[in-house]
Amino acid sequence: MSTFTTRKSLSRRTLLRGVGATLSLPFLDAMVPAATAAARSVQPAKRISYIYIPMGCDQSRWTPGSKDSLDKLSPILQSLESLKQHCTVISNLELEPAYPGTHATSNASFLSAARVKHTESSDYYNGTTADQIAAKAIGQQTQLPSLELAMDLMQVVGQCDNGFACVYQNNLSWSSPTTPLPAEAHPRLVFEQLFGDGGSKADRAAALKRRASLLDFVKDDMTRLAKQLGPQDRDRVNHYLDSIREVERRIEKAAAAVADNELPDLSRPTGVPASYAEHARLMFDLQLLAMQGDVTRVITFQLARETSNRTYPEIGISDPHHPLSHHGNDPAKIERLSKINAFHVSLFAEYVAKLAATKEGDSTLLDNSLLLYGSGMGNPNVHDHTNLPAIVVGGANAGVKGNRHFRNEKTVPLANLHLTLLDKAGVKLDKFGDSSGLIGVL
Repeated sequence: MSTFTTRKSLSRRTLLRGVGATLSLPFLDAMVPAATAAARSVQPAKRISYIYIPMGCDQSRWTPGSKDSLDKLSPILQSLESLKQHCTVISNLELEPAYPGTHATSNASFLSAARVKHTESSDYYNGTTADQIAAKAIGQQTQLPSLELAMDLMQVVGQCDNGFACVYQNNLSWSSPTTPLPAEAHPRLVFEQLFGDGGSKADRAAALKRRASLLDFVKDDMTRLAKQLGPQDRDRVNHYLDSIREVERRIEKAAAAVADNELPDLSRPTGVPASYAEHARLMFDLQLLAMQGDVTRVITFQLARETSNRTYPEIGISDPHHPLSHHGNDPAKIERLSKINAFHVSLFAEYVAKLAATKEGDSTLLDNSLLLYGSGMGNPNVHDHTNLPAIVVGGANAGVKGNRHFRNEKTVPLANLHLTLLDKAGVKLDKFGDSSGLIGVL
């Protein structure tokens, strides 16, 4: 039976259901009364997302040329040129709890701003991460309180880096100091998590496997819903459904190509696109669908893992990323590292552009979302945790202004930025990690 009823105003939680499938809808005019002045005033951000890049960056090609604005974007950030009105680059942030300077602590402390316990065993201890604090406050009304994603298969046992357990290096999100939340890298499993209809993972997979398309199972509900919607809402729903269908098609295409892949990447799940860029785009598009359908309001995404030895043939880089990050101040190696940094930013920029182009009421998904793109490491050659790369994107409806470069006069804790973003999302805390206050410029 359909979960919506015939009435003038639809619930924001209107769902389309079919056997083995549940589909949330994007925000529609039929879900709210006419906009009011109060509705247009500054509001807390509805969503918050964290995108992690490993092994810092080439800071000389990252830092914008203008002190206060983004009028002179750096080489690494060039792909954000058309989107800079939504972006604020923040310089001189420090992640002091990540010292003594390791890949494991860069990753583990990035969202916790906590000093992790030095152990190789299962008695690991971190802090509750910012995303999970947000999830408890703004994620409880959605199907998934939070969504944890990555690009690589993650080893969760053993020692990975200088005596630190692998769990630190491979998990961004922790719901408590002793509870890491594993990230999913397989687009098919993420798709089933977003649109499967309850039950165990195996049950959802089996139900979805029996149909030709997710949309086949919700067709009857879609037909009934269409009769209640105006032309603009019907267009929005059709566009959303087309996007789901296209993502599903790309997932199926990647799975079908497995048999033709003679040299699989052992760090990549079987059945994902062979190209890193296509895999990343697919994972970003799944995040877009999750936000658009209000399936979740809190996302973490590890765009690559610390100590990754991935190469990037798409951009002509045959050197593995991790060894290249230890460049020994070799100009040629630094330039190649910067190309990897710029490549990652370009994929992020494509995602930001799609959020900016997706209408939500009289604004956009990007206006109603806060994104933090950054790393827990600064200069990878020396494993430091100062002058971290960090970009805040979106949040216009929460009062965040873009086209800015904010350079702190002296180093301030990354935790200050986390505290500020949580505040913008309506989560009020006196302190987070080693924070010393809010970043007023945001």
